[in-house]
Amino acid sequence: MKKSNNIKRILGKLGPLLALIVLSVVLTFASSNFLTINNIMNILRQTAVNGLIASGMLMVLITAGIDLSVGANAVLCACVMGMLLDKFGIANPVILLGACIVTGVCVGFVNGLLLTKLHLPHPFVSTLGMKNVLCGLALFLVSTKTISGFPGAITWLGSASVFKSGSFSGIPIAFLAMLALFVCFHLLLNYTALGRAIYCVGGNPEATRLSGINTDNVLIFVYSLSGFVCAIAGIVIVGRSGVANPSSAISPYDTDAIAACIIGGASFMGGKGTIWGTLIGALIISVIRNGLTLLKAASDVQYMVIGFVIIAAVFIDVTRNRMETKARRLAGK
Repeated sequence: MKKSNNIKRILGKLGPLLALIVLSVVLTFASSNFLTINNIMNILRQTAVNGLIASGMLMVLITAGIDLSVGANAVLCACVMGMLLDKFGIANPVILLGACIVTGVCVGFVNGLLLTKLHLPHPFVSTLGMKNVLCGLALFLVSTKTISGFPGAITWLGSASVFKSGSFSGIPIAFLAMLALFVCFHLLLNYTALGRAIYCVGGNPEATRLSGINTDNVLIFVYSLSGFVCAIAGIVIVGRSGVANPSSAISPYDTDAIAACIIGGASFMGGKGTIWGTLIGALIISVIRNGLTLLKAASDVQYMVIGFVIIAAVFIDVTRNRMETKARRLAGK
């Protein structure tokens, strides 16, 4: 029985990676353009934004929370830079980047306060409300205009690549930056007392509180951290597109991030999830979107496919939790 459980645990961890491999093989046969070096780099470039946002979402999900405002927060951060550039003529990269990061962290901090100080039953409602507030604020700051003309230091993170050679487009800097951030998050979650506290809050918040850990401070930190990575994602978005577009606040950044986390092994129940599993989940979402584009699937088909992927991810999460609960119950007999 113990050997069987170990095998199931290993398969559970390798499942997302195997799914990514199978999906890549299928798309390789379906499209001759999929398994090309420049298309792979394009997938990595697409993964950077979702991966960044998903990393913050993972921290929130581990605490059994959720943040539906992440996409709107990233776009708001981009629009704050656009407002400073367009209305005040500020082109200093340090000021623009600083304002962007401060905005993202402040939004996350407010989300944490709404949850901990107003004692709302679940962050779903508060972050959904915050999403709408941020969408409106993004439109207001730039007067519903699309702002362009950002200095190169701002667009560098989202547009630059390294190791360019001939027809090779190079490895995206944004993806490498995302990997560096993932390493930091891995160390935080696995080798610090704060990381253990984050898992404990999601696994058993009452026991965590009784053990002397200030759960409110942990939650505020987690949501603030989510806001921070949203700001970084906002900088990458500006770099990729060259503009700050308030209308993109309605893009499915939040659902893609949630799907990436759940596919990667996180749970809505909290207390579980790894940063590398989230990376695999983000790659799966990017591969699906990229593959559908190469196959020239209509936008409505793409939305439906991603919707089914999200539903499947939630179903897997529910099934996984039921199996684990059943296994614990049988072990206790």
